[in-house]
Amino acid sequence: MTRVAVVGGGALGVTAARDLAARGADTALYERGELGSGASGRAAGIAYDAFAEDTDAAIAARAVERFRSLAETGAIDFVEHPYVWFARAGDEHRAEAVRESAERMRANGRDVVTLSPDALADRVPALAGVDVSVAALARDAGYLDPASYVTAMGRRAESAGATLETGTPVRLVGDGTAVETPAGTERFDAVLVAAGAHAKRLLADIGVPIPMKPYRVQALVTGPLDGSERVPTCYDATESRYARPREGGLLVGDGTQEREFDPDDYDERADPEFERASLAWLDTVCERPVGGNVAVSRSWAGLCTATPDRDPLLGEIRDGLSVATGWHGHGFMRAPALGERVAEEILGGDGIASFAPTRFDGDEEFDVVEGMTVED
Repeated sequence: MTRVAVVGGGALGVTAARDLAARGADTALYERGELGSGASGRAAGIAYDAFAEDTDAAIAARAVERFRSLAETGAIDFVEHPYVWFARAGDEHRAEAVRESAERMRANGRDVVTLSPDALADRVPALAGVDVSVAALARDAGYLDPASYVTAMGRRAESAGATLETGTPVRLVGDGTAVETPAGTERFDAVLVAAGAHAKRLLADIGVPIPMKPYRVQALVTGPLDGSERVPTCYDATESRYARPREGGLLVGDGTQEREFDPDDYDERADPEFERASLAWLDTVCERPVGGNVAVSRSWAGLCTATPDRDPLLGEIRDGLSVATGWHGHGFMRAPALGERVAEEILGGDGIASFAPTRFDGDEEFDVVEGMTVED
């Protein structure tokens, strides 16, 4: 029986652990905190298949399929909800990018339509007040509570036979197929490092460099807001902000800082200016301006992970050692599919060639670019 260690208990880690165990591997997952206590616990919980590149589109469609399958069992609530992205009037550069991306998505079989300003106001009245140049709408989309997915998949990993060791910090030793914990050192046939922003340091300890940079993003949830459930999941390409319904109000995000951050030393509180700017942005998005009628219920900052080409690092990087990181903010929504694929690769199946971490030397210089931009 193949012995596999998964380092990291976020959405991808628990998915991979479940799928490895379900395929007969003797699987142990190590998480230094609680399941979902890292980036997955701060995710927006948005899911859609609206990707312009064919590999990305297929992965996203599989992820949505798995979310829905889990929801059918009652383990999670997956709320079917359209996704709309738009460029504002006068922003012709991004407007053209919206049109081109929607056309490529349709070519990949995605259920996406391009909308003129009048068509947007007719189809999505909640956004009728936005002065847009063009918009696109994806119907195959929804949202869910990220914590509920991590919990549900963690339980399924245990039911399949995986051992989940939470509150257990680890480091890699030797060639990377041995894991050192406070209880001692365990050797495995294969190790998957799915530790998000901490993956770079874990791998550096054994001399394996990866070109990944953690960067800081922010989000907030408003207090109750009339009509929030009618607001689609939406991304304003001009202003680089997104929103979706949550807890009777709206979750608003981005606040991206495009530089590298220390994963053990960054401010996990949202900036006051981000909060003010987000509420001001809502005034231009909601059908009824919110003005001073809504407050911030809670806010936070988290880390996303960037790579030179904006594709993830997923798969074997050295014999018996695999990595999963570099999501550019799209990790949670694709975790059901990417966790499945990396588990298959570890057990001898095919990986995703364009995501192979060996495509880089590991010491590449690059600038951080936020993940949701429509620009290539």
